[in-house]
Amino acid sequence: MEDNTTQQEILLVTGTSFAARQACEKDDTGTSGQLSPIDRLQAACWNGMLPEMLPEIIQKTAGGKQLFLWQVYETTSFLELKLGNYEDDNEKELSIDPYMFMSTDMCN
Repeated sequence: MEDNTTQQEILLVTGTSFAARQACEKDDTGTSGQLSPIDRLQAACWNGMLPEMLPEIIQKTAGGKQLFLWQVYETTSFLELKLGNYEDDNEKELSIDPYMFMSTDMCN
C-alpha cells in the first residue's frame, strides 16, 4: 500500500499591506513593536497562525490533520512557506517558487 503525502507551498508577497496586517501582530512576547512587518509575518507563521490568516488555502492531510510548517525562505519580494506531512524536497518542476522552476532545464 502506497502512503499518500501532502505537501504545500505558499508564497506570501511581502510588499503588500498583508504583511502589516493586525493578525500578524499577535505576539505573546511583547516584541512585536521591535520587529519589521516581514519579521512579524514570519513569526506569525512559525507561531501557528497560518490557519487563522489563510483559512481558505491551508490544506490538511488525507486524514484531516494539519500540515507541519517545515521551512520559511525569505526572498526580496516574498516569503516562501513549505508545509507537509514530513520534510521533503519538492521537485523543481512542480514548485511555485519562480527562482526554483525558472532554474530548471525544461528542454531536456
